[in-house]
Amino acid sequence: MRVSTARYEAFEAGVPHSGSRLATSLTLAAMSLGYGVVQLDVTIVNTALDAMGRTLGGGVAELQWVVSAYTIAFAAFILTAGALGDRIGAKRVFMAGFAIFTAASLACALSPNATVLIGARLVQGLAAAILVPNSLALLNHAYPDDRERGRAVAIWAAGASLALTAGPFVGGALITLVGWRAIFLVNLPIGLIGLWLSWRYATETTRAPSREIDLPGQLAAIAALGALAGAIIEGGALGWQHPAVLAAFASAALLAVLFVWRESRATQPMLPLSLFDHRLFSLTALVGLLVNVAIYGLIFVLSLYFQRINGLSAWWTGLAFVPMMAVVLPVNLLAPRLAERIGSCPTIVVGACVSALGCLGLLWIEAGTSYWAIFAQMIAISSGLGLLVPPLTSTLLGSVEKARSGIAAGVLNATRQTGSVLGVALFGSLVASEGAFVTGLHLSLVVSAAVLLLAAAVIGLGAPSRG
Repeated sequence: MRVSTARYEAFEAGVPHSGSRLATSLTLAAMSLGYGVVQLDVTIVNTALDAMGRTLGGGVAELQWVVSAYTIAFAAFILTAGALGDRIGAKRVFMAGFAIFTAASLACALSPNATVLIGARLVQGLAAAILVPNSLALLNHAYPDDRERGRAVAIWAAGASLALTAGPFVGGALITLVGWRAIFLVNLPIGLIGLWLSWRYATETTRAPSREIDLPGQLAAIAALGALAGAIIEGGALGWQHPAVLAAFASAALLAVLFVWRESRATQPMLPLSLFDHRLFSLTALVGLLVNVAIYGLIFVLSLYFQRINGLSAWWTGLAFVPMMAVVLPVNLLAPRLAERIGSCPTIVVGACVSALGCLGLLWIEAGTSYWAIFAQMIAISSGLGLLVPPLTSTLLGSVEKARSGIAAGVLNATRQTGSVLGVALFGSLVASEGAFVTGLHLSLVVSAAVLLLAAAVIGLGAPSRG
């Protein structure tokens, strides 16, 4: 009886039935699939925007919501998702997140209209927020050795970079061969494989029942971000002085104040405001937000430019983005070497300036401009991003106590996703006016360059001189 009980307890805890090395490797595979599918859906949707618009109806505002619903939920829920994993076990939460993501992907594929698609994308984003921090927690649990864990995390991150790069290409191919709904159906086998590997090989983390969930803070955060994104998106469609738009801006401001008030008084806040007492932490978090406003806002607008203005198919639009995405990973690998030579903060400054120059180099873009005439500028934009992200991440993590590195990484993820929401909302609004797309694109490029130069100034002038 005792033997049977022990076997049952081992099964419940998720103890692998085979060799530990194989089990940890397959745990890494499961976690990489989880993070990879999240990143895949960040870029794969952009190539489908025009096809979605033609099938489901609606204008640029509806397409903005299709993209932004995902990132709003992702940004707002990621900190709570990590705390939930701490409280009831990362494996349990990760598997729930994977199941929700897979089901939401099916709902996206079957959506009969834009409203249902936006709702399903919101659920997808919530599931993505669950997958990212808990996949990292499970890797940390599976690889207790520092060196092996470092290699595992590198593979986990590289897989996500590959998915991010492949997204436009895979999306374009699927849309051309099958239709836009296929970009969501591709998540189903990934989800099922990831769920099985997680159930079979991942081991559960130690639960911390004392870890509280800051529900009021969570609700205030998602409501504030949603109201702000809604105000910016609908401002482009309805006009900036429309009563609904002004009410949304006012609501966002009020909810943001309530969020800060709540976090300052909570015993276990979702966002510990004391982190921002560290000057370098505050600066790098702000830079993360600003950079994503520029980069991901431009990716959204350029996707519409290629398809709606230049008449490229989804296939060719996907191919157009592949070099831009592919250059990020090799530049990521070069960034630490440059940071060792000139310092982390100067490397961030260089990266932001390179991206800003790429934006300025696109200012003469017009309807019908050749892809090869803007190729180098697009590469510059993404190269700057690839150069600044590794030192930005390491500088932020190094600015706080090691015991708080997990929550610090979560904050960086949240601020970057928030930047993506604001970039898509703002730039989409600038190009939404009938017959004024190219003018709006030029304004978006000016704003992007200004925001990136502001990011360079923030870290260059505000950080300690030792970099």
